[in-house]
Amino acid sequence: MFVEREASVGEPTSQERRNAEQNDRRILGNVVQCDGARATIAAYADDVDGAVTGLWTVGKMISINLGTTRTVGLVYGIGKSDRAWSNEGQNPIEVSIELIGEVRDGAEPGAKPVFDRGITTYPHIGAVAHRIRSRDLQAVYDLAGRHSITIGSLSQDEAIAANIAIDDTLARHFAIVGTTGVGKSTAVSLLLRKSIAARPDLRILILDPHNEFAASLPEYCVKVDSKTLDLPFWMFKLEEFAEVLFRGRETVPEEIDALRDLIPLAKNLYRNPNSGAYLRRGNDALTADTPVPYRIADLIKQIDERMGMLESKNERPTLKSLKTRIESASADPRYRFMFSSRLIEDTIHETIGNIFRVPHHGRPVTCFEMAGMPSEVVNSVCSVLARLAFDLALWSEGKLQLLLLCEEAHRYMPADPRLGFAPTRHALSRIAKEGRKYGCYLGVVTQRPGELDPTILSQCSTFFAMRLANEQDQAIIRSAIADSSASTLAFLSSMGQREAIAFGEGVATTMRLKFERLPSHLLPGAAKREEIESPKAGDDVDLVAIVERLRNVPKPTQQAMAFAEVVDSGRQAGDPDYRKPATGRVQSDDDFDMRYGLKPATFGLRPQND
Repeated sequence: MFVEREASVGEPTSQERRNAEQNDRRILGNVVQCDGARATIAAYADDVDGAVTGLWTVGKMISINLGTTRTVGLVYGIGKSDRAWSNEGQNPIEVSIELIGEVRDGAEPGAKPVFDRGITTYPHIGAVAHRIRSRDLQAVYDLAGRHSITIGSLSQDEAIAANIAIDDTLARHFAIVGTTGVGKSTAVSLLLRKSIAARPDLRILILDPHNEFAASLPEYCVKVDSKTLDLPFWMFKLEEFAEVLFRGRETVPEEIDALRDLIPLAKNLYRNPNSGAYLRRGNDALTADTPVPYRIADLIKQIDERMGMLESKNERPTLKSLKTRIESASADPRYRFMFSSRLIEDTIHETIGNIFRVPHHGRPVTCFEMAGMPSEVVNSVCSVLARLAFDLALWSEGKLQLLLLCEEAHRYMPADPRLGFAPTRHALSRIAKEGRKYGCYLGVVTQRPGELDPTILSQCSTFFAMRLANEQDQAIIRSAIADSSASTLAFLSSMGQREAIAFGEGVATTMRLKFERLPSHLLPGAAKREEIESPKAGDDVDLVAIVERLRNVPKPTQQAMAFAEVVDSGRQAGDPDYRKPATGRVQSDDDFDMRYGLKPATFGLRPQND
């Protein structure tokens, strides 16, 4: 079965990776078995002197010389048929490889080799096998002139750069998966930095549940959290607004139907204050989903009027319950970003421009920090942002290029349809299915791909699979990779830090790589770790501050001015000069509902005690 070295013939081409002192007739191995996808090579684990060479190791690429072409394979198994080691003489071994493709020499003298993922000529019995040459290895991962970026180096040869086609990676969506602590966030930060440098026109919105990416992109990033987010309630669709009102519980159809009828009336009152309850029909008719401002006071007033009607006697319990929900949500400090102190006016241009960085002023990245926010707030806000991202890309006719990066994506795109928030799932699914046609891209980052909606994952054309220990998660990735590279995934459970297996449209062929090392101060969450690991001397846990943040209630000094201030519509929440001194109270008209102290120009004022 095993070929004697002395009787072997030399290879037609020299091996660049050999030592110059070695005999050119020295053969590393020969093919002894081959089928359509795999082959077995007979070789020796040690040389004539008895020293173990270590030339055959799992995970390395090898080349089978066929004269004009060289078949490329990946070693996925190695062993001795008799399971015994002898110190007397050489030890024959069997090397199992998976066939990946073939390399041909260029037609012109001195031209670069060309790699083809298909195999036209299969190895014959006795064909010479050896470690792949450096030029052939470069040809395997050559992107054929596509716009590329370098994100690291090959695990097999650190002298060769690992490149990905950035346009295909973004446009066809990508996913980064890996268990906790393997460097997913660092890989995301590196990939974003490279993408911004290669695509200056790209805008990026990061859904950041752990508040860690803002510190890793300080020169590109604008931070938005629950305190600085300015997303008025009237920009929410009806089902998103219902998620806020019902706090994630099952909705009541009768109350939703009432909202569907009354919200257009409130919007019409804002647009035409003297129109009363008359609702225009036609091309410019308003619906509950139209992003047009309205006042909560007008909505409450419409509910009261309907409860007072004689024919609405049976609806009064439903309307009363709906009114209580609206009052409770508008008074909840967790929803201050929706029912804020800003006067009700059409600020959709400022809101969208601030969140999606139009214009970006040199900072094209927005980090939406969600740590500490209630789940129903996260669900509804993520739904609004994903829906706006797609609509902006759609109506900009390709002029606006947007990347929506979903960290911990399984939280709001779970595989179980009974979990999560349906509008968020629908909005992200729409981006995954149709977004690349309009310039809206999706990046998915998760440690549990098995818990992620398979529809979303199936639309990601480029994968970066880092270490995964769970068998279910490995099965998901195994189903996405090409059959010719399936054995590569055998290394998923044992890969090192910063290592990943990249496959899909963004790379020429399945590639095991090691990401570049980022400076320590640019690592995601580095600032938090420094604060935790090096507390100041004498510092103790501030329980009072923790309880205040737990209650999520502003301090009295802030509360006194929070709901009665005049705000310039040209400023954004979070700007240094956003807040101005409060002005005197405005007297309300007699014909307006005084229980809430609201009028069209003074939304949010507290009721005055007579």
